Amino acid sequence: MKILITGRPGIGKTTLVSKIFNILESRNVSVGGMITYEVREGGVRTGFLIEDLKTGLKGLMASINYTSGPRVGKYGVNLAEIERVGVKAIENALSSDEVVIIDEIGPMELYSNSFKTAVSRVFSSPKKTIATIHYKASQDSFCKSILSKAGVKTYVVTFENRDSLPKIILKELNLPDSVRNCPECL
Repeated sequence: MKILITGRPGIGKTTLVSKIFNILESRNVSVGGMITYEVREGGVRTGFLIEDLKTGLKGLMASINYTSGPRVGKYGVNLAEIERVGVKAIENALSSDEVVIIDEIGPMELYSNSFKTAVSRVFSSPKKTIATIHYKASQDSFCKSILSKAGVKTYVVTFENRDSLPKIILKELNLPDSVRNCPECL
């Protein structure tokens, strides 16, 4: 089962994926992959961190202070960090974990061919996968190919459903009952 999560910025996609990761980890499900977070200074977003969920390794993948590399809006993108942290985390999860998490498939990450190759490998594998996809990136040809793969189910996060989605997604993954029926986790 492959699950893609989308929704407008700030709606809670990363929070949702973090919650699912924590539930899976607390129930001894082997889970790995990568997650991205905003970097804020004085209440202003200045960049994005990328983190390996399994090891905690982090890297600054985009910053308003980067002057080289691809640009997405006001951010310079550091492809080396996407590959050092994100691609490695995805590849490690693909080879050794039951569930792979990718947060996020977005405009910054899509500048990396290695990232796209790793995502393609995950979506062509039998691994259970939860990934977030930036709402604008879904118009990208690579993203369209991922969205159209057999067995991919997409959820749009809204204010109304974001608290109920962890339970729904955990049931979709067809994991043991101890995970799917974990009322204290939800």
